[in-house]
Amino acid sequence: MRQLVPCPSSPNCVSTQAKNGEHAIAPFRYQTTRAEAKEALKAIIRSLPRTKLVEEDETYLHYEFTSFLLRFVDDVEFLFEDETKTIHFRSASRTGYGDLGVNRRRMEDIRKLIEGKL
Repeated sequence: MRQLVPCPSSPNCVSTQAKNGEHAIAPFRYQTTRAEAKEALKAIIRSLPRTKLVEEDETYLHYEFTSFLLRFVDDVEFLFEDETKTIHFRSASRTGYGDLGVNRRRMEDIRKLIEGKL
């Protein structure tokens, strides 16, 4: 099974597969089929500004999110695990050290938007 790249030591990354509290975040869960969950997630992300789908396969999505002012690019990856009906994800800044909590906030915002749709 595909794995997400571990977060670097810098605080500008969150991942559902991280073991330490600074980077760890809870995954999303789905009750529907994987295909339905994936389409629901894609619809939510399409509704967000400055997002671009970079790569997609049956169990994986990779997006680029670009910040409004300084045009920083963050990579957001989703991994669908059918056995546990879990969507693992990683959100990380491409450059810099800190992110002022942007990556964690983004993923919690997506969690709120998708609640009840999976």
